[in-house]
Amino acid sequence: MLRFAPSPTGDMHIEQLRVAIFNYMAAKQKDVNFIVRIEDSDKERNITGKDTEIMDILEKFALPHDSVFHQSENLHIHQTLAIRLLEEKKAFVCTCTSEQLDADREVAEQNKASYHYSGRCASIGAEELHKLKEEKKPFVLRIKAPDAPIVTHDLIHGEFETAPDEVDSFVILKTDGTPTYDFACACDDMISGISLIIRSEEYLLHTPRQKHIKTLLGYEEETTYAHLPVILNTEGKKMGQEEDAGSVKWLFEQGFIPDAIANYLILLGNQTPSEIFTMPEALKWFDLSTLSRSSVKFDIDTLRFINREHLKRMDDKRLSTLFGFADADIGKLAKLYLEEVSTINELESKIKPIFAPKDFEGKWGAQMQTMEEIIQNAPMINDFNDFKAHILKESGLQGEDFFTPLRLILTGAEHGPELSRIYPLIKPYLLEVAS
Repeated sequence: MLRFAPSPTGDMHIEQLRVAIFNYMAAKQKDVNFIVRIEDSDKERNITGKDTEIMDILEKFALPHDSVFHQSENLHIHQTLAIRLLEEKKAFVCTCTSEQLDADREVAEQNKASYHYSGRCASIGAEELHKLKEEKKPFVLRIKAPDAPIVTHDLIHGEFETAPDEVDSFVILKTDGTPTYDFACACDDMISGISLIIRSEEYLLHTPRQKHIKTLLGYEEETTYAHLPVILNTEGKKMGQEEDAGSVKWLFEQGFIPDAIANYLILLGNQTPSEIFTMPEALKWFDLSTLSRSSVKFDIDTLRFINREHLKRMDDKRLSTLFGFADADIGKLAKLYLEEVSTINELESKIKPIFAPKDFEGKWGAQMQTMEEIIQNAPMINDFNDFKAHILKESGLQGEDFFTPLRLILTGAEHGPELSRIYPLIKPYLLEVAS
């Protein structure tokens, strides 16, 4: 079982999408279930509607799931398991105030040492829990620190060891009775039987804590890990931390298509047999162990190239639907412009003027007006050279007075692909185009 566990606290960024894609692909290769867990336990940061937005994005990328649930649905289970650890003396009640904890941190800083929990409340057990509740005294539950190093095996980073004091006695249940991220995550992975956890490198520090939780809860199933190297922007900062190209929504708004985005994310830091491929094609050779351990840089120009190649591959009729048509010839027309543009938005800026009302007020307005009248009254002419000869004869125009206005009346632009290539594709719409 594999899972994708996003939080509904903001727009999905490309690192999260890459995690979703890799989890889905690994699940397909292993022929096991792929589930989605919406991690909504941090209610103060949740944004209404973001969970639906996440699911919509997964659908656009053709990442079907076997089940989906919200983490908050397991609140009672999280609380029960935390109390069990307390009763088994594997956790303890902590009544330390924020002032006391801050003072401990200051002492650690003064001594130039790492902060560790003081152990001040380590002897407070389950028997005092009822009394604290009656007195309405705030408390948290902390798990007892491990007494031996925790070893993690990672498919990408290899084996690493975490010392007990690095794990420390961390909080598992907050003052309001809700679980901390590490505790809820570990419990849910355990309940769901997650066998392989693929997530971003930023969670490397969380893994020993979550392994420690599962060990104390008696979970004996082996879990494999793969922490994906981070994606950096052109300034060397982690993608998704600022308003930049890290948002999947932003990529859609710029006119990039799902097949190209998925292709690029699989390609990043990977060894692939080709540069352009679809996800079903990648399933045949994808291997997490071939990923680079180093961080990778997001290159918009590479994505633009990949996007162009996928638009070229797209079925002509399907491509035309992006511009409000259901006509393979309009798809072919769009592909003529892929020699100079790369995104849907850029294609639209070329296709839209062809079918938009023409401007007869500019420098070439009079010549265009003459041509419009001739075209409106002309018979259907199949061959472009015959069409051009007819307009030339009837208008009496020559040279620049002929060719520039003709291009403007047919395309709405002074430059572009050869008119001999465009004409056969717009011929059925000629009366609409030349108006």
